[in-house]
Amino acid sequence: MLLIIGSINVKLERVKLLDKIRLGINIDHVATVRNARGGKHPDPVIIAKQAEYCSVDNITAHLREDRRHVKDTDIKNLLNELKIPLNFEMASTDEMVNFAVENLPYACCIVPEKRNELTTEGGLNLIENKTIFKNILKLKKAGILCSLFLDPDINQIKIASELGVDAIEIHTGKYCDAIDNNEIQAELEKIKVSAKYAKSVGLDVHAGHGLNYHNVVEIAKIIEITELNIGHFIIGEAIFSGIEIAIKKMRKIINDARVNSF
Repeated sequence: MLLIIGSINVKLERVKLLDKIRLGINIDHVATVRNARGGKHPDPVIIAKQAEYCSVDNITAHLREDRRHVKDTDIKNLLNELKIPLNFEMASTDEMVNFAVENLPYACCIVPEKRNELTTEGGLNLIENKTIFKNILKLKKAGILCSLFLDPDINQIKIASELGVDAIEIHTGKYCDAIDNNEIQAELEKIKVSAKYAKSVGLDVHAGHGLNYHNVVEIAKIIEITELNIGHFIIGEAIFSGIEIAIKKMRKIINDARVNSF
């Protein structure tokens, strides 16, 4: 009898976690296309509103220090026009913290940023970062939810929990880039262990970077992960099928994967 009750409790806990998976769409590369020619087309705010219409849970936008894609006005327009939360990706700099506090997005995700990188290459190194704690305090004091973009590394996640952030976003890039099956499974196992640990110390667990229709399946099965943030692939697929079809297909895939994790 105790075994049966225990099994029921485990299943109920898994159902509870199942209900919490969210899908966020990163619109940075709509701005990349716009900036290639200058002007206002295509407008990332319009794509964000179409994604909102498709019932995504949040919009993510990264205001880089060099403004290579998203601009200050894009962030302000998103905040003015969206009814769903904006997840503001930013480097841990005084300029970006001040911008966030002035404009008050729902959430900020602090990411590492290198001027010459094509895209974010990995997670933050919290051991070497001496300024991030004061920036986290400023964001949280302003009422902004704060998350950190981290590699699937228990040591980094432990420090994140000690810093008092609300969530982490696990960098899935190495898993997505892996080709050899043994490497894929090794990276996937790191993500699973890290997600479980992060949840156990009270952190909300998000994941993103490099996810597509195929590799997202195993990530969506990890019940501790409550949010997936996907950008480049969705925007690329929208060229072929339109943003609505691309989002709805991704939503179905991750929902099906979560159900099949039982």
